[in-house]
Amino acid sequence: MTTDRRFDRARRGVGLVVSMVRLHPRLFAVAVAGATVFAVCTVASSFAVQWVVDRVILPRFDEGEVAVGTVLTGALLIIVIGVVRAAGVVVRRSFAGITQWRVAETLTRDVVDRLVRQPASWHQRRADGDLVARAGVDVEAAISVLAPIPFATSTVVLLVISSLWMLNVDVVLGAAAVVVFPVLLGINVVYQHRVDRHFVEAQDHLGAFSAGVHESFEGVQLIKAYGAEERETERLASIAGDVRDARVRAVRLRATFEAMLEVIPSLTNVGLVVLGAQRIRTGDITVGELSSIIFLFTLLVFPLRLIGYTLSELPRSLAGWQRVRTVLDEPVEADPMASVGRTGAALGLEMASVSFRHPGEPVDTLHDVSINVGRGEIVAVVGATGSGKTTLVEVAGGLLPVRTGEVRLTSGTRSMVFQEAFLFSGTVRENLCIGETHSDDALWEALRLASGDDFVRMLPHGLDTVVGERGVSLSGGQRQRLALARALVRRPAVLVLDDTTSALDPSTEASVLGNLRSAASGTTVLMVASRPSTIALADRVAFMAGGAVVADGSHRDLLASEPRYRELVEAFEADREGTGP
Repeated sequence: MTTDRRFDRARRGVGLVVSMVRLHPRLFAVAVAGATVFAVCTVASSFAVQWVVDRVILPRFDEGEVAVGTVLTGALLIIVIGVVRAAGVVVRRSFAGITQWRVAETLTRDVVDRLVRQPASWHQRRADGDLVARAGVDVEAAISVLAPIPFATSTVVLLVISSLWMLNVDVVLGAAAVVVFPVLLGINVVYQHRVDRHFVEAQDHLGAFSAGVHESFEGVQLIKAYGAEERETERLASIAGDVRDARVRAVRLRATFEAMLEVIPSLTNVGLVVLGAQRIRTGDITVGELSSIIFLFTLLVFPLRLIGYTLSELPRSLAGWQRVRTVLDEPVEADPMASVGRTGAALGLEMASVSFRHPGEPVDTLHDVSINVGRGEIVAVVGATGSGKTTLVEVAGGLLPVRTGEVRLTSGTRSMVFQEAFLFSGTVRENLCIGETHSDDALWEALRLASGDDFVRMLPHGLDTVVGERGVSLSGGQRQRLALARALVRRPAVLVLDDTTSALDPSTEASVLGNLRSAASGTTVLMVASRPSTIALADRVAFMAGGAVVADGSHRDLLASEPRYRELVEAFEADREGTGP
């Protein structure tokens, strides 16, 4: 790794820690203070060992007795230092943990807030599972380095004070002990540089695995219907294998690193004992001073390993932090709804020369579309597959941004019902209200209009029946009727429907459409339609082909004047009657 890359890595590591500490600086400061007390007491305990050995233990062997006051002083010295040192440990560990999880809470909230603020068009370009990973496993990875930082910070202070203390006791022994410190730190740095890429790779694979699992759960019915369980298992196993392989490579490096951290201090301790014995024989140091140095050096091994642990967590934290920051640093895209204007008194919806292009596509999906829908008017959007119908209603509903042109809606509530009716795992009531408050009478009236009141009354707990994740306990038609009732209970001024009755049988569809016609007398309705019975409900039809509205008029007029429209409707009729090809 080049010097520039190492400098950049160190700079990013410092930036990571500083950025997270800024979120809760006071808690972190308390943790560092506790760790500093621990560091000072660790050095003080070495002094206490020297004092007790030279003034209590050795005199007891040499003279046969020691003054009671001296023994009590030594005991009190050790107890006080030990208690204060233990208090420092408690404060450091408690507040380091509190800081870590408060930072996790803050980061998770920030990521979720940013995801919520991004418009639907932004989410359509990203995998849901990967976004969930950014607010979950990536945040957890990012904060993993934070808890040991207070102790690692105080360890630097401990090393400085300890080095000065050991050199002051005996230059030769002190130098022999101190020279090991930079060696151990150097091993830590080398390890961190080598393991970095493995943790980055593992974190990326983990995000891909999360996205794959989410996608698999979403499509569980499709997977089972086509007997693709084995294929899907193999696909996820392959991604999981990539995560495992990257982690195994990192663990192998860590095993070598841990072994070196065990061997080098142990060999150094043996060398210090041998050298210290020679220094005692020549009278250069006392037994207490040798004991002090050996004791202090032994105590320093764990803090040095903690620095190694901190550095070993840094690559994983940087990988998680980088993925979190890509979400937090990405600008919030403009909400398409914010650019929707207001129509005049006579119109409920107006689209003027609207063009739209999906990101990365070479041509427009919609081009130069102009539609005016009067207040209380129902307009059906009809066209072959791929003509741009769904894109048009999503642009009209303010979900997708226009590239050129302008969209205007009348003032009041806007409701949308999609072809795939999404239900949450809560109760029928919760799915109809979605955070709002509506009376039972209003809910039952909306269900009646959507021809859903009969089946809801038959549910075990009526409005309070839990429908299961995505409404798994209901049929497709029942889910569509609940979705339509959810829109109608809000008494919308503009109602946008995307082939909403496609899962209903003909008799239920006729009932729903009749209720909609009577109830929507003051509502502007723009709906995608593929059934002749639905099209017949409309006051006007906008016929689409190739991303443009090529004809606009009544159903009867278009049948007479537009051959392509007539052929499409005849194909619809043949398909409904089961006589199609």
